[in-house]
Amino acid sequence: MKTALTIAGSDSSGGAGIQADIKTMTANGVYAMSAVTALTAQNTTGVTGIMEVTPDFLKKQLNAVISDIFPDAVKTGMVSSSKLISVIAETIKKHSLKNVVVDPVMVATSGSRLISDEAIETLKSELLPLATVITPNIPEAEVLSQIKIDSKEKMQEAAKVIFDCYGCSVLLKGGHSLCDADDFLLTPDGGKWFNGKRINNPNTHGTGCTLSSAIASNLAKGKSLEASVLSAKNYISLALGAMLDLGKGSGPMNHAFDIKGEF
Repeated sequence: MKTALTIAGSDSSGGAGIQADIKTMTANGVYAMSAVTALTAQNTTGVTGIMEVTPDFLKKQLNAVISDIFPDAVKTGMVSSSKLISVIAETIKKHSLKNVVVDPVMVATSGSRLISDEAIETLKSELLPLATVITPNIPEAEVLSQIKIDSKEKMQEAAKVIFDCYGCSVLLKGGHSLCDADDFLLTPDGGKWFNGKRINNPNTHGTGCTLSSAIASNLAKGKSLEASVLSAKNYISLALGAMLDLGKGSGPMNHAFDIKGEF
């Protein structure tokens, strides 16, 4: 069985972060492992507290996992401090980890800020150049590219700037009132649009975590990046289409919509 490691924060409400990653990886047929960067007190309406792990403890988690069950892919999510980002970058280089998907989480779906300005700079200088692909949404891509994105043409322009700066493939996600579910992938082979089906579901908590984890799962199974993105988008569309409705805010999707059996 192929394996995938998520390095991210815990979401106490279960819809995003480590919890969403593990559910997604399981549903996509790989064995999920985790290294927790932070505990959060959050639900579908917002984040009320963040408690980071120490850099040393994150390093111990990563070394424990990698020395025993080597990951076929790695996904990183919320990492809110420079020192933690540096630990992850050092680990990727030390163990020559492959199929690294970086979700540059900066702001939660609810609007809560999740990363410091200093950490953004470390993310850009140390982690992004090691990524196979990064998966920014429009606000995150604006930070990384310094371009105001208000059209599909600007999406392509921002992706090119990010690609040129960091040398990694870029999946720039639509949404945020632009392009609905259409995403733009830029790789060394060129650019491609992935047109998604707009799902009329306000419950989108954890969509970014889920998409990046699904991509990592498919890369772990040996699929190409383009095929991994296509499969991940299909998975997230069906998970949203299951129309789970939990919580008082932007609720989670049903990651387990396709898991059937006696148990």
